[in-house]
Amino acid sequence: MNGNTASLLSTAPPGGLPGLSAQTRLMVVAPHPDDETIATGMLIQQVRAVGGEVRVLLLTAGDNNPWPQRWLERRAWIKAADRQRWGRRRHAEMLQALQCLGVPTQALQSLGWPDMGVTDGLLQSSDTAVAELAAAVAQFRPSLIAMPALGDRHPDHGSAHVLVRLALAEQLDPPHQLAYLVHGHAPDSGVIEIAGTAAQATNKRAALAAHRSQMALSGPRMRRLAERPERYVDVAVTPAGSPSPLPWQPPAWLWPWLRLSVVSSTGTQSWRWRDAPLQRDSQGAYQLSLPAVAAGPRFARLASNLPSLWIFDHWGWCEL
Repeated sequence: MNGNTASLLSTAPPGGLPGLSAQTRLMVVAPHPDDETIATGMLIQQVRAVGGEVRVLLLTAGDNNPWPQRWLERRAWIKAADRQRWGRRRHAEMLQALQCLGVPTQALQSLGWPDMGVTDGLLQSSDTAVAELAAAVAQFRPSLIAMPALGDRHPDHGSAHVLVRLALAEQLDPPHQLAYLVHGHAPDSGVIEIAGTAAQATNKRAALAAHRSQMALSGPRMRRLAERPERYVDVAVTPAGSPSPLPWQPPAWLWPWLRLSVVSSTGTQSWRWRDAPLQRDSQGAYQLSLPAVAAGPRFARLASNLPSLWIFDHWGWCEL
């Protein structure tokens, strides 16, 4: 690591971050334009500073983002052509942001999935989505991958974590895996914290400013997110453990509108809450009674069917 690169570790769990070098190949999985800057702007620069290679895998164009578009374009109704134009704008902003972080244009790979549709893609056609991610990983061959955290409250983020984990589970020699959180509160301990140089902080602020469409209405919030220390959880050392209680205790009046889904390498299962194979332990917590599956991660999601203007998950995902 050269003299322009700051210390990477503040509080690191067992395993920590592998040493960065010219052989490091970092893949950043970003559900939307701006996630790459907010969550991994420092990490990207530090990999580039030691001569490593970076690939940013953008899942969606961020085109389902109506309120900033209404504000900036002075329009009430957003049509399909308007959304496509907005997606192109955000893509161009992301390319400018990556330049500020020292990443060349050709390092951006876009999958073009529906914005606010990653969860539907996972629950309805997980094989296709997992195969696309696995192909992207196999093509770049990363040694280090940064993905959204499972507990991120944006539905595209939590579901992206599940898809990446399923794609990597198929690999014989998967890369080192780090999870970042944008929407929510990161843990105070057991994390890898990156502290960059003053120059890197300046570059990250410039990259954030390049996302002009998002800064128009959410500038203060985005600056707060981007100015937090970059924190990562090492997925490889996250305890899997034995079957544990589900983290949810939904009130009985909500049960008719709740749906529980389980996703693994063998596919997806889904039930209404009251029909799910649930048991209660001696503490009153719910546990899923499911047959054993082949080795690999398995995840559960609880969601409500009630209409809401709130886009973030209330319950979200957990790993079984």
